[in-house]
Amino acid sequence: MVRSSVICTLLLLLAGSFASGQSLSDYRSPVDVALSPQADWLLVANQTAGTVSLIDLASGQPVDDLAVGPRPSYVQLCPDGQTALVSVTDAGQIVKVKVDGGKLKKIAAIDVGFDPHGVAVMRDGTRAFVALPSGHAVGVVDLVQNRLIEHSYPGKLPRYLALTPDDARLAVGLSGDGEIAVMETVGNSTLYTTRIKGLNVGHMTTSADGKQVYFPWLHYGENIPSPDNIRRGWVLGNRLGRVNLVEDQLDEVLSLDTEGNAVSDAFGLDLTPDESHVVISASGTHELLVLRLTDLKMYTVGSTEHIDQELIDDSDRFARIPVGGRPMGLEVTPDGQSVYVANYLLDAVQEIDLKTRTVKRTIPLGAPVEVSLARQGEALFYDGDKSFDRWYSCHSCHYDGGSNAEIFDTRNDRTVGTYKTAPVLWNVSRTSPWTWHGWQEDLRSAMQTSFTETMQGKKLRNEEVDALIAYFDQLQPPANPHARDHADSAAVARGKAIFYSDKAACGSCHSGEHLTDGQSHDVGTGHKRDRYDGYNTPSLLGVYSKTRLMHHGRARTLEEVLTEYHAPQDVAGEELSEQETRDLVEYLKTL
Repeated sequence: MVRSSVICTLLLLLAGSFASGQSLSDYRSPVDVALSPQADWLLVANQTAGTVSLIDLASGQPVDDLAVGPRPSYVQLCPDGQTALVSVTDAGQIVKVKVDGGKLKKIAAIDVGFDPHGVAVMRDGTRAFVALPSGHAVGVVDLVQNRLIEHSYPGKLPRYLALTPDDARLAVGLSGDGEIAVMETVGNSTLYTTRIKGLNVGHMTTSADGKQVYFPWLHYGENIPSPDNIRRGWVLGNRLGRVNLVEDQLDEVLSLDTEGNAVSDAFGLDLTPDESHVVISASGTHELLVLRLTDLKMYTVGSTEHIDQELIDDSDRFARIPVGGRPMGLEVTPDGQSVYVANYLLDAVQEIDLKTRTVKRTIPLGAPVEVSLARQGEALFYDGDKSFDRWYSCHSCHYDGGSNAEIFDTRNDRTVGTYKTAPVLWNVSRTSPWTWHGWQEDLRSAMQTSFTETMQGKKLRNEEVDALIAYFDQLQPPANPHARDHADSAAVARGKAIFYSDKAACGSCHSGEHLTDGQSHDVGTGHKRDRYDGYNTPSLLGVYSKTRLMHHGRARTLEEVLTEYHAPQDVAGEELSEQETRDLVEYLKTL
C-alpha cells in the first residue's frame, strides 16, 4: 500500500511530455502551512515560487497569492489570528503579512540577516524568535517596531525552534551539533543542551504543559553503508525525539523505521490538540506517520534501531499513510480530525483524515505545470525509495543539495574507514572530476556509484541519470548572506587581495568561475588507507555554509583551516599575519 502511492506520484511526474525549457521556479513547491484559528483558511509558503498562498478551505481554492521574496521556508501565524510571519531565506528577511477580507497584504519586511528558517512568536505578539542556520544564531525580533534587536548563539545550524506556552523557554534544534538547546527567553541564554547524536532536526512542537518538546531527526550510526548495516539501522535512521524542558535529563527517542521498509527524511511534526497523537511527515518515503502518544514507550538507554513490533501490529497505535510526492510542513486542525500538509512535489496542499487515515482532498496551488526533466530529477534526489529498504535519500546527506554536519564512509573511493565530508552539489555538473580524490572522471558513472554503493540501491536507468543531471544544472545554492551584507567591506577587499597573492597562493588551485582547477594535489593531508594520491581541489563556492571543512572534516572553522590543517605557509611557504588571516576568512565567507 505504501509503495502504491509512490507509483501514483511517478505517474503524475511522468504524465505528458517533458517541458525541457521550464525552470524550477515555475513550480510552487510548498514547504509549510499555517492554519487559521477557525480552520477556515490556510497560508502556504511556496519555496521555489517565492510566494505565500491563501487557501479558502470551504471552497478548497486558492484565493490570493503574494510574492514575498526568494526561497520562503516557514510560515507562523501570530496570536491575533490574522497576521503571519514568513521566513524568506534568501532575502534574509521575515516578511509580515496580514489576511484581510480574503486577501493577503504585506505589512513589513524585517531584515534579520543570514538565512531565516523556523519562527516562534510570543503569546502577546510583541516578539518573535527566528532560527538563522548559517549564522549559527537565534535572532530576537521586535514585532512592534519590526526590527531585529539581538542575537544569541546556542550552537551550530539552528534551523527550527519552539516556545513553551508560557514563553519562558525556547527549544532549539542544532543540526550542526546534534543537540537540542534549551534557552531562557529572559536574557536569551542557554540553560543546557541535550545530545541526540543526529542531524537534520525537523519541525519542533512543545507540549501544552511546557514540559517537553517533540521533534523528528536523523540518527547517524557512523557505520559503512553495507546492506546488513543499513537493514540493522546502523547507518542512518529516523527518530522521534522528546526532550525535557524543565530539567536536564536524558533524551527520549523512538525509532520510526520498520525493518525491511524504513522511512526517510522525517521533517514536519504536530500534536493533536488533546496530545493523544503525534503526526510526522516522512518526506523521503512520501507518507505521514501517526503515533498514539497516550501509551507510547520511548527509550532513554539502549538502541531503538527499529520501531517496536507491538506498534507495527496495532494500527490504532501506529499508522503509515501514503500521500505521494514530498510531504513537508503540516498542521493538525483544532478539532483534531484532520491534518493539512504542504506537498512540495505535488504543488498542492493535502487534507488527511486522521480517523480513516486517508487523503480526504488535494488542493492544487495553481494551474498544472508540465513536469520538466529537471523536476523529475528533483523528485529522484529527494526519493528514499532509491536506497536499500528506503532508509535515506540523496538529500539526507546532501541537505537541499548542500553538505551536512557529519563525516561519512561512503566507500566510493574503494576504501573502508576513510570518513569524509559530504561535498556540496551546487555546480556539480560543471566541476569535474568527482569525489574527494577525483578518480571519477565521468559524472554519469559517479552518480551510479553513489546510488549503488553509498545508497545500496538499484542502478539508475539512463533517463533517470539524465533527469538528475538536468536537476543539478538548475540547482541554485542559497543566497550567501555574507556576500549580501558584507561583500563591499574593506576587510573583504583586503582578503581578496591576499587570496590571489603569491604569499597565500590560494588562487593558484582555487581558480576560475567555480574556484577549482579540476586537478588533484598532494597537500600533505592524506591518510595511510587512501587508495589514491592527492585530493581533488574543492570548489570554495558556499564554503561559509559548511560546519565541517576539508575532506576529513576535522576543521570546524575557516580559521582552523588556515592555521592548522591547510595553512598558507604549508602551501606557498610564507606565513600570514593574524590580521591577514582574519581578512582572508572574511573574503572566503563571501564566496
